[in-house]
Amino acid sequence: MSPAPAIHHLGCGTMCPHGGRLISGEGSLLGKARIICHCLLIEGADGLVLVDTGFGLADMRNTRQLGAIFDTLLRPQAREAETAIEQIRALGFAPEDVRHIVATHLDVDHAGGLPDFPDAHVHVLADELNAALHPSWRERERYVAAHWAHDPKWVEHGAEGDDWFGFQSVRVLPGSDAEIVLVPLIGHTRGHTGVAVKRDDRWLLHCGDAFFHRGQMQTPPSCPAGLKAFQNVNSVENAKRRENGERLRELALREAGQIELFCSHDPVMLERLQAGERRPS
Repeated sequence: MSPAPAIHHLGCGTMCPHGGRLISGEGSLLGKARIICHCLLIEGADGLVLVDTGFGLADMRNTRQLGAIFDTLLRPQAREAETAIEQIRALGFAPEDVRHIVATHLDVDHAGGLPDFPDAHVHVLADELNAALHPSWRERERYVAAHWAHDPKWVEHGAEGDDWFGFQSVRVLPGSDAEIVLVPLIGHTRGHTGVAVKRDDRWLLHCGDAFFHRGQMQTPPSCPAGLKAFQNVNSVENAKRRENGERLRELALREAGQIELFCSHDPVMLERLQAGERRPS
């Protein structure tokens, strides 16, 4: 049996909006919160696979590209060293080693690095690609056309597929040594999906923006008030988002030893997983 592919947890962007306690659940009301962009880098036998990209080099050189509202309210920090491309180089790889990118969705803070990997195949749910390329007036602020001006090699997937722990799932990269499945979690966007990666006999489930805070996966669930309000305002279908959030919480409790769930923006979750990554086996 071939060894399981190495998986790296990367923080590919930092945002520091005001309202620390309302967003992070700690600090002063007017202090700075910290929000990160949690991505995965998978070392497959046939190349690297990136799950989400966070911000890209062009974003970090001009944060206004992310949109005036996003730049003003979320306050992304211009740190080129945090981009996926620079972290991949620091690990000893070349950008062209990234053969596939699997996107939870195409919001500005999840797809900004696409232009840094122009030769990669970009896997996305078809409904999400349609939303990004043909946004409604409510969706225009969340998608940045510059992120796909290089005409990516899109690979569209449907939302129907096999059963994965009670969720629909669609396997991507069949034939690869890395078992990766899309787990549609509609609500935050029209084509939002989780991305599950199998390692040995356990699974990692990148839930994207299906939830925003670790407390939402606990019993009873909890979330800082400002972050809870942000989720409500920034979702296209709140009822579905809440339903999927509850299903994920039940999954986390039911399969605690089998599945590790995490979201895109909780820095504590990222640090915990990075610490486990560094721990000797």
